[in-house]
Amino acid sequence: MSGQSKDLMFVLAAAYDDDAAAAADYQAVKALYREVTSPHDFDAAVLARDPDGAVRILDRHEQATRHGAPPGLAWGLAGGVVAALYPSVGARILAAGGAGGAAIGAVLGHVGLGMSRAALRDLGETLDAGRAGLIAVYELDLADQVVATVTSAGRLMHGAIEVVPDQIAADLVRAEAAERSTARRQAAASPDAPAVMTATGDD
Repeated sequence: MSGQSKDLMFVLAAAYDDDAAAAADYQAVKALYREVTSPHDFDAAVLARDPDGAVRILDRHEQATRHGAPPGLAWGLAGGVVAALYPSVGARILAAGGAGGAAIGAVLGHVGLGMSRAALRDLGETLDAGRAGLIAVYELDLADQVVATVTSAGRLMHGAIEVVPDQIAADLVRAEAAERSTARRQAAASPDAPAVMTATGDD
């Protein structure tokens, strides 16, 4: 990624006692972006921890299209941060296959390059302090307003992440193309695949 312009963004992690509080702050951040009519979308994910300790994504707003990736690629930077912090979540997404699995794998690589291990560790420790959590990735110009909007958290912290927007978009496009190609090959190899009729133009 050398020679390409990098954007500095913030990643916020907030811990909550329950899902409802996390969801309320998630909606508040979405409302903030609608209110200020920011030209930049944001990525966010609401997390819940089951009694056995497993982490689930309850809701998410991820704009993979923000940097020019085509519609339909639903995994953005917040999903990549979640997958980096909780490999089991990322593994479940990847195992599910489809364009979503390929996209989260592509974005996960950018998260690893854009954040220090210490910052990721601090984010994880913050989320581990609650039964629910919020991850939000947002532009530098709204940093103070986003933090002020997150009012229900018992604990929060934020760190910086450097990303190359054009490279993320290109990698998402490649991920989708690779998944589609694999799906076509698997369908063609399946003995139950329907026959494909090709028009000859002689009618």
